[in-house]
Amino acid sequence: MTAWAREADSAGPYGLLAEWMRPGGRRESEVAAGIVRLLMESGHSAVAFAVVGSGAHGADPRHEACERGIGSGDMVVLDVAGLKDGYGSNTGRTVRVGSPPSAEERRVHEVVREAQQAAFDAVQPGTACQEIDRAAPRVVEGAGYGEYFTHRTGRRIGAVTHEPPYLVEGEQLPLAPGMCFSIEPGIYLPGRFGVRIGDIVTYTETGGRWLNGSDRELLRVVD
Repeated sequence: MTAWAREADSAGPYGLLAEWMRPGGRRESEVAAGIVRLLMESGHSAVAFAVVGSGAHGADPRHEACERGIGSGDMVVLDVAGLKDGYGSNTGRTVRVGSPPSAEERRVHEVVREAQQAAFDAVQPGTACQEIDRAAPRVVEGAGYGEYFTHRTGRRIGAVTHEPPYLVEGEQLPLAPGMCFSIEPGIYLPGRFGVRIGDIVTYTETGGRWLNGSDRELLRVVD
Protein backbone atom coordinates (compact mmCIF):
# COMPACT_ATOMS: atom_id res chain seq x y z
CA MET A 1 0.00 0.00 0.00
CA THR A 2 1.39 3.38 -0.96
CA ALA A 3 1.53 6.20 1.56
CA TRP A 4 -0.92 8.33 -0.40
CA ALA A 5 -2.46 9.88 2.73
CA ARG A 6 0.77 10.97 4.35
CA GLU A 7 0.79 14.70 5.01
CA ALA A 8 3.36 16.82 3.21
CA ASP A 9 4.03 19.15 6.13
CA SER A 10 7.39 17.84 7.34
CA ALA A 11 10.84 19.37 6.87
CA GLY A 12 12.37 19.68 3.41
CA PRO A 13 11.01 20.83 0.04
CA TYR A 14 7.58 19.26 0.57
CA GLY A 15 7.27 21.19 3.81
CA LEU A 16 7.84 24.45 1.98
CA LEU A 17 5.32 23.52 -0.71
CA ALA A 18 2.81 22.67 2.00
CA GLU A 19 3.06 26.22 3.32
CA TRP A 20 2.53 27.64 -0.17
CA MET A 21 -0.33 25.39 -1.24
CA ARG A 22 -2.60 24.93 1.73
CA PRO A 23 -6.30 24.78 0.71
CA GLY A 24 -7.66 28.21 -0.11
CA GLY A 25 -4.14 29.60 -0.34
CA ARG A 26 -1.92 30.69 -3.19
CA ARG A 27 -2.35 31.07 -6.91
CA GLU A 28 -0.34 28.97 -9.34
CA SER A 29 1.79 31.96 -10.28
CA GLU A 30 2.64 32.66 -6.63
CA VAL A 31 3.74 29.06 -6.03
CA ALA A 32 5.83 29.13 -9.21
CA ALA A 33 7.49 32.37 -8.09
CA GLY A 34 8.23 30.83 -4.70
CA ILE A 35 9.85 27.80 -6.33
CA VAL A 36 11.99 30.02 -8.54
CA ARG A 37 13.08 32.05 -5.52
CA LEU A 38 13.93 28.87 -3.60
CA LEU A 39 16.05 27.49 -6.45
CA MET A 40 17.98 30.72 -6.83
CA GLU A 41 18.58 30.87 -3.07
CA SER A 42 19.86 27.28 -3.15
CA GLY A 43 22.59 28.11 -5.66
CA HIS A 44 20.99 27.83 -9.08
CA SER A 45 22.32 30.30 -11.64
CA ALA A 46 19.12 30.11 -13.71
CA VAL A 47 15.67 28.55 -13.68
CA ALA A 48 14.49 27.12 -17.00
CA PHE A 49 10.88 26.61 -15.96
CA ALA A 50 8.60 26.10 -12.96
CA VAL A 51 5.42 24.28 -14.00
CA VAL A 52 2.55 24.48 -11.51
CA GLY A 53 -0.57 22.89 -12.99
CA SER A 54 -3.51 22.61 -10.58
CA GLY A 55 -6.76 20.79 -11.23
CA ALA A 56 -7.57 20.55 -14.93
CA HIS A 57 -4.46 22.61 -15.74
CA GLY A 58 -2.40 19.59 -14.69
CA ALA A 59 -3.69 17.79 -17.79
CA ASP A 60 -1.56 20.12 -19.95
CA PRO A 61 2.07 18.90 -19.75
CA ARG A 62 3.30 22.33 -20.91
CA HIS A 63 1.01 24.46 -18.78
CA GLU A 64 2.33 27.85 -17.70
CA ALA A 65 1.40 28.91 -14.18
CA CYS A 66 -1.44 31.44 -14.16
CA GLU A 67 -3.67 33.29 -11.67
CA ARG A 68 -5.84 30.26 -10.87
CA GLY A 69 -6.17 29.73 -7.14
CA ILE A 70 -5.14 26.30 -5.85
CA GLY A 71 -8.05 24.79 -3.94
CA SER A 72 -9.00 21.79 -1.86
CA GLY A 73 -9.44 18.71 -4.02
CA ASP A 74 -6.83 19.75 -6.59
CA MET A 75 -4.15 17.47 -7.90
CA VAL A 76 -1.15 19.69 -8.64
CA VAL A 77 1.59 18.82 -11.13
CA LEU A 78 4.97 20.38 -10.30
CA ASP A 79 7.90 20.28 -12.71
CA VAL A 80 11.00 22.40 -12.16
CA ALA A 81 14.32 22.72 -14.00
CA GLY A 82 17.34 24.99 -13.83
CA LEU A 83 21.12 25.24 -13.87
CA LYS A 84 23.39 24.74 -10.88
CA ASP A 85 27.19 24.48 -10.87
CA GLY A 86 27.13 24.42 -14.67
CA TYR A 87 24.72 21.50 -15.05
CA GLY A 88 21.01 21.07 -15.54
CA SER A 89 18.63 20.05 -12.77
CA ASN A 90 15.07 18.77 -13.05
CA THR A 91 12.43 17.12 -10.90
CA GLY A 92 8.72 16.54 -11.28
CA ARG A 93 6.13 15.53 -8.69
CA THR A 94 2.35 15.52 -8.22
CA VAL A 95 0.69 16.33 -4.89
CA ARG A 96 -2.90 16.38 -3.65
CA VAL A 97 -4.28 19.45 -1.88
CA GLY A 98 -6.88 19.21 0.88
CA SER A 99 -9.25 16.24 0.82
CA PRO A 100 -7.89 12.73 0.26
CA PRO A 101 -7.40 11.65 -3.37
CA SER A 102 -10.04 9.58 -5.09
CA ALA A 103 -9.48 5.93 -5.93
CA GLU A 104 -8.82 6.86 -9.56
CA GLU A 105 -6.34 9.58 -8.64
CA ARG A 106 -4.44 7.12 -6.46
CA ARG A 107 -4.53 4.53 -9.25
CA VAL A 108 -3.31 6.95 -11.93
CA HIS A 109 -0.47 8.09 -9.71
CA GLU A 110 0.54 4.49 -9.01
CA VAL A 111 0.47 3.62 -12.73
CA VAL A 112 2.77 6.57 -13.46
CA ARG A 113 5.11 5.53 -10.66
CA GLU A 114 5.25 1.98 -12.04
CA ALA A 115 5.85 3.34 -15.55
CA GLN A 116 8.78 5.40 -14.32
CA GLN A 117 10.25 2.36 -12.56
CA ALA A 118 9.83 0.25 -15.70
CA ALA A 119 11.71 2.84 -17.74
CA PHE A 120 14.46 2.95 -15.13
CA ASP A 121 14.72 -0.85 -15.15
CA ALA A 122 15.20 -0.68 -18.93
CA VAL A 123 18.42 1.31 -18.48
CA GLN A 124 20.84 -1.50 -19.22
CA PRO A 125 24.15 -1.82 -21.11
CA GLY A 126 23.63 -1.43 -24.85
CA THR A 127 20.06 -0.16 -24.53
CA ALA A 128 18.89 2.26 -27.22
CA CYS A 129 17.12 5.45 -26.13
CA GLN A 130 13.89 4.34 -27.77
CA GLU A 131 13.75 1.20 -25.62
CA ILE A 132 13.45 3.34 -22.49
CA ASP A 133 10.69 5.33 -24.15
CA ARG A 134 8.86 2.10 -24.97
CA ALA A 135 9.02 0.73 -21.43
CA ALA A 136 7.01 3.50 -19.74
CA PRO A 137 4.01 3.70 -22.11
CA ARG A 138 3.80 -0.08 -22.14
CA VAL A 139 2.82 0.06 -18.46
CA VAL A 140 0.40 2.94 -19.03
CA GLU A 141 -1.24 1.20 -21.98
CA GLY A 142 -1.62 -1.97 -19.94
CA ALA A 143 -3.53 0.01 -17.33
CA GLY A 144 -5.91 1.41 -19.94
CA TYR A 145 -4.55 4.97 -20.08
CA GLY A 146 -2.43 4.73 -23.22
CA GLU A 147 -4.19 7.55 -25.11
CA TYR A 148 -3.39 9.91 -22.24
CA PHE A 149 0.37 9.41 -22.36
CA THR A 150 0.92 12.54 -24.47
CA HIS A 151 4.46 13.60 -23.55
CA ARG A 152 7.79 11.91 -24.26
CA THR A 153 9.34 9.73 -21.58
CA GLY A 154 12.43 11.93 -21.23
CA ARG A 155 15.44 13.66 -22.71
CA ARG A 156 19.13 14.07 -22.11
CA ILE A 157 20.22 16.72 -19.63
CA GLY A 158 23.70 18.16 -19.27
CA ALA A 159 25.11 21.68 -19.59
CA VAL A 160 21.57 22.71 -20.54
CA THR A 161 18.24 21.35 -19.34
CA HIS A 162 17.18 19.97 -22.74
CA GLU A 163 19.55 18.42 -25.26
CA PRO A 164 19.54 15.45 -27.65
CA PRO A 165 19.24 12.56 -27.73
CA TYR A 166 15.64 12.38 -26.58
CA LEU A 167 14.01 9.26 -25.18
CA VAL A 168 11.55 8.88 -28.04
CA GLU A 169 10.52 6.24 -30.56
CA GLY A 170 13.01 6.11 -33.44
CA GLU A 171 16.06 7.24 -31.43
CA GLN A 172 18.37 4.25 -31.81
CA LEU A 173 21.45 5.82 -30.26
CA PRO A 174 22.60 3.54 -27.41
CA LEU A 175 23.20 4.88 -23.93
CA ALA A 176 26.78 5.78 -23.07
CA PRO A 177 28.34 5.71 -19.57
CA GLY A 178 28.02 9.08 -17.89
CA MET A 179 24.96 10.12 -19.90
CA CYS A 180 22.32 11.85 -17.75
CA PHE A 181 18.67 12.02 -18.78
CA SER A 182 15.21 12.52 -17.37
CA ILE A 183 12.61 9.82 -16.91
CA GLU A 184 9.33 11.70 -16.53
CA PRO A 185 6.25 9.74 -17.61
CA GLY A 186 2.80 11.17 -17.10
CA ILE A 187 -0.90 10.61 -17.61
CA TYR A 188 -2.93 13.65 -18.64
CA LEU A 189 -6.74 13.42 -18.47
CA PRO A 190 -8.21 16.44 -20.35
CA GLY A 191 -10.48 18.63 -18.29
CA ARG A 192 -9.79 16.64 -15.12
CA PHE A 193 -6.23 16.28 -13.80
CA GLY A 194 -2.74 15.12 -14.64
CA VAL A 195 0.02 13.16 -12.93
CA ARG A 196 3.73 13.36 -13.68
CA ILE A 197 6.72 11.94 -11.84
CA GLY A 198 10.13 13.00 -13.13
CA ASP A 199 13.71 12.41 -12.06
CA ILE A 200 17.22 12.54 -13.47
CA VAL A 201 19.05 9.26 -14.02
CA THR A 202 22.68 8.74 -14.94
CA TYR A 203 23.79 5.70 -16.91
CA THR A 204 26.70 3.69 -15.55
CA GLU A 205 28.41 0.65 -17.05
CA THR A 206 26.12 -1.60 -15.02
CA GLY A 207 22.80 0.25 -15.30
CA GLY A 208 21.01 3.34 -14.09
CA ARG A 209 21.44 5.40 -10.93
CA TRP A 210 18.86 7.85 -9.60
CA LEU A 211 20.16 11.38 -8.99
CA ASN A 212 16.98 12.63 -7.28
CA GLY A 213 16.19 11.46 -3.78
CA SER A 214 12.79 12.97 -3.01
CA ASP A 215 9.74 10.82 -2.30
CA ARG A 216 7.92 9.37 -5.32
CA GLU A 217 4.70 8.59 -3.48
CA LEU A 218 1.56 10.70 -3.65
CA LEU A 219 1.69 13.19 -0.79
CA ARG A 220 -1.13 15.40 0.46
CA VAL A 221 -1.04 19.03 1.54
CA VAL A 222 -3.54 19.61 4.35
CA ASP A 223 -4.66 22.36 6.72
